[in-house]
Amino acid sequence: MSPAIGVTVIETALETMPPNPGVYRMLDSKGDAVYVGKARNLKKRVISYTQLSRLSERLRRMVSETASMEIITTHTEAEALLLEANLIKRLKPRFNILLRDDKSYPWLMLTEDHEFPQITKHRGAQTRKGSYWGPFASAWSVNQTVQAIQRVFLLRACADTVFANRSRPCLLYQIKRCSAPCVGRVSAEDYATLVAQAKAFLSGKSGAIQKDLAAEMERAAATLEFERAAAIRDRIRGLSYIQGSDVINPASLTDADVIALHQAAGQTCVQVFFIRGGRNNGNRSFFPSHAKTEEPAQVMAAFVAQFYDDKPSPPLILLSHQPEDEALLAEALSLKADRKITLSVPQRGEKHDVVQHAQTNAREALERKLAETAGQGKLLAAVGEVFNLPEPPTRIETYDNSHIMGTSAYGVMVAAGPEGFIKSAYRKFAIKTVITPGDDFAMMREVMLRRFSRALAENPDRTDETWPSLVLIDGGAGQLSAATGIMEELGLTDIPLVAIAKGPDRDAGREWFHCAGREPFQLPPRDPVLYFLQRLRDEAHRFAISTHRNARSKKITVSELDEVEGIGPARKKALLNHFGSARGVKNAGLKDLEAVTGINKATARMVYAHFHPGVVMDDAS
Repeated sequence: MSPAIGVTVIETALETMPPNPGVYRMLDSKGDAVYVGKARNLKKRVISYTQLSRLSERLRRMVSETASMEIITTHTEAEALLLEANLIKRLKPRFNILLRDDKSYPWLMLTEDHEFPQITKHRGAQTRKGSYWGPFASAWSVNQTVQAIQRVFLLRACADTVFANRSRPCLLYQIKRCSAPCVGRVSAEDYATLVAQAKAFLSGKSGAIQKDLAAEMERAAATLEFERAAAIRDRIRGLSYIQGSDVINPASLTDADVIALHQAAGQTCVQVFFIRGGRNNGNRSFFPSHAKTEEPAQVMAAFVAQFYDDKPSPPLILLSHQPEDEALLAEALSLKADRKITLSVPQRGEKHDVVQHAQTNAREALERKLAETAGQGKLLAAVGEVFNLPEPPTRIETYDNSHIMGTSAYGVMVAAGPEGFIKSAYRKFAIKTVITPGDDFAMMREVMLRRFSRALAENPDRTDETWPSLVLIDGGAGQLSAATGIMEELGLTDIPLVAIAKGPDRDAGREWFHCAGREPFQLPPRDPVLYFLQRLRDEAHRFAISTHRNARSKKITVSELDEVEGIGPARKKALLNHFGSARGVKNAGLKDLEAVTGINKATARMVYAHFHPGVVMDDAS
């Protein structure tokens, strides 16, 4: 589509567009969102896209791809901002600044549904009754805190089932990291005191806890309870270690997030530090996707809005750059949290030092990423030269198969580009056709047919960035021929295909490369391109093997009992525990089945009838 057609689409939408706050979506011809925006006045904001002479080249391209528009009105602009952030994260429009953050964050949990609460790491929905602290930047960060809590407050970390079945203290009691409530080494009242102290510490009251422990140690020493005094002394030392071990541990901050960004070469790294209870819960780097012309204020505003879309925000957020529409952003976050959220760009003092430290981390992380990308770019350019490609490949797809005599057969595809492996693009293909044992060519034909026929159906113009510029196949001339036949059948003869096969001795480094129009060739043993291609092939092989093994292990866990109506996991487990195997259940008499704990007479008859069809049952069966 041309920009003029896009303008016509927008002008048509403007005819019925209200001057209210809300969110607008620009959709392409397939109905996918290319841009999501918010406005205080929808009509006034959207009309600006019809003035092509005032738009940048990027926005003109966006308008040219607009085939339709949708709007959602809101009561306030703050509500529109929250909705915009949610839609951007969900729809991932190409022309928006995108936060790539698909990982869940771990929390620390103290359970409250047990007489002796457990301290543990938690992910996901907070449905269990308990107190939660976090988020933490990584599993390592929360594990370190759990260990520290065990060391200072002697709280149990074992699961309730383990707790209920202990008859003597475990190793954690011996190394002074648990008070062993499971076997009565601490009373419920004393354990409750430890829990209260741990909660106070996690809430930022470590100073008060340290004073209380010091006073308790002095009392123990005064009454000649030297062993108890020594144990308290060890706890105080552990507490001092925790307080002094964090990289960022500012006394002036209790609960806050520190967000700093650094830009270079058209890219941005955002560094986030989580500070809770006056302690550093770790940090994480983010590399949002955006146009090279985006300013720090725009990136910061988009990042903050999207980052807190699915997680709670602390009362204070320290920033390295003033975000666009700062007041509106603070209002939206406060609305979502149902309490006041403050955004601040500190200019001096301890808070400024903390932000500077985070910004240094952002700069160093971006420099590392740029260096890795530059090295990857050189490798891709060299790959293009080796295989006579018109330009360096931007996406290489590598294919491999795995099976045992045709069973649990899977084909896989892994993808790599200028920034390394693209894990989100990995694909598994469960082979659906009946495969003759050892017929890897048929497997490859099915995988390639399914992959590229679907790609053609979804994007016949091949404008999507998910199309490969080079396809690498693990195999030799036969595999190449199978793949080439499918590509010719689909009319995709312009995508270069290369097969990589080990030599007769199957030694790494002696691989042969097969591609159309050339005799098979080898690369020098220490060639960086050879190492790179081996890494692609090995990653595909690893993914294929793990996929096949997972499928095989699932198949192994399936038994004949799964086919019996009315037998769920609990009854299946009871039967297998009683008889030892599915065969034992199959050969059991009716009386034997009725004797199994958890199996009533009606269920026993169903199981017996399943394995003995046509047999008339009576009490003697």
